[in-house]
Amino acid sequence: MSVMKKATTAVAGSLFLVGMAAGPSMAADNSTVNDGLVNVTVGDVTILEDVNVAVAADVTAEICGVEVGPVAVLGEAVDATSTESVVCTDNDGPITIVQN
Repeated sequence: MSVMKKATTAVAGSLFLVGMAAGPSMAADNSTVNDGLVNVTVGDVTILEDVNVAVAADVTAEICGVEVGPVAVLGEAVDATSTESVVCTDNDGPITIVQN
């Protein structure tokens, strides 16, 4: 199954489960650090932008075939430190969680 097909399936499932919890942060200072939102890229293509860390973890774990828990921890670290994290590498390139 291609990365984009996996990503589409995972996004649909995650958004169904998360619902409105994936909405934008209510941070008064409009800061992107620790706002609970990250981006997911495959190679140089952003497949998810400004999504909740939980959604990013679900989708990334599905694409990479790994457990969600450790990916969620990576996502929270990326959100807190702005240091991107490569979760795995696919034929299309690295699957990376980056600060939004």
